[in-house]
Amino acid sequence: MTERVFNFAAGPSMLPEEVLQRAGSEIMNYQGTGMSVMEMSHRSPMFQKIFDHTKQQFIELMHVPDTHEVLFMQGGGSTQFSCVPLNFISASGKADYAVTGNFSGIAAKEAKKYGSIHLSYDGTQEGFTRIPSQKELQLDPEASYFHYCANNTIYGTEWQYVPDTGNVPLVCDMSSDITSRTVDISRYALIYAGAQKNMAPAGVTVVIIRKDMAGHPLPITPLMMNYETMIKKDSMYNTPPCWQIYMLGLTMDWLAEQGGVEGMEKKKHAKAQLLYDALENSTLFRLHADRDSRSDMNVTFRTGSDELDQKFVAEAAAQGLVSLKGHRLTGGMRASIYNAMPMEGAEKLREFILQFDKENR
Repeated sequence: MTERVFNFAAGPSMLPEEVLQRAGSEIMNYQGTGMSVMEMSHRSPMFQKIFDHTKQQFIELMHVPDTHEVLFMQGGGSTQFSCVPLNFISASGKADYAVTGNFSGIAAKEAKKYGSIHLSYDGTQEGFTRIPSQKELQLDPEASYFHYCANNTIYGTEWQYVPDTGNVPLVCDMSSDITSRTVDISRYALIYAGAQKNMAPAGVTVVIIRKDMAGHPLPITPLMMNYETMIKKDSMYNTPPCWQIYMLGLTMDWLAEQGGVEGMEKKKHAKAQLLYDALENSTLFRLHADRDSRSDMNVTFRTGSDELDQKFVAEAAAQGLVSLKGHRLTGGMRASIYNAMPMEGAEKLREFILQFDKENR
């Protein structure tokens, strides 16, 4: 049997070993029911118990206030690119988008199908090397909402502040850093996050919505993309992604054992700093993101030589450090160090970076 590797993939990403072990022990017979969660009716009392536990654990760990509802939806974060304007843009027919990477750019493009979209910031020409400052944001006070992506997996940048948009509702794609840092949920009209980076296998999308924002969809809004429908049916208008919700619950249990989101925030920054220090002190590597905008989730770097980059990825894989190849838009390397990446993995990658730098100068 092949030994488990340190998987630095950007998503789907590695899950905590404790979660995988528990899921494995229960996969054939969940708590004496004689069946797997994957075979269980979503209307059964047993699954309702799983659902309620998962939702409550998430609410407690993320400190979700009573003003907000938590939904478990399908279609990934990309489906939310359409859900958000369909449900929110009717207020004025206009919305603000900050484009700081690939996915926020796609979100803005999708929203243009439903209203007038203004780019409050666009980092395309700079190659998405940084996050704009507050004063750089060109805000429309009549916008129905302001949308941004908290962490950019491809370019390795992360917002280190929450944008001040005045009375304009704030919407955020937190797919790649949710549960890794403390968040004041009350400041947001809506947060959405695909699960496959920090929370669960792909297939469930967590949406945190301020309740008073629902109920004003465009007439063309599909039934299953209407937030009001999902709130009224508690995410169960149709069969939800039962296995993914179960896995999310196991991950939330694990997160609680790590000291919650607050405990994870300290650990993730320490892992990232190990890698950034090694890369900054090398003579061979250069980082993609500006210092003040660097992500604690995705460390992007390169040597400047495609041949050396390929050598780095291949030799790292031989040592059990896999999926370090950068995205096709950027090349180079990318180390994704989400919550489930243990400190041991970051330390081993740091040692390899120093070794490779020494041997290939």
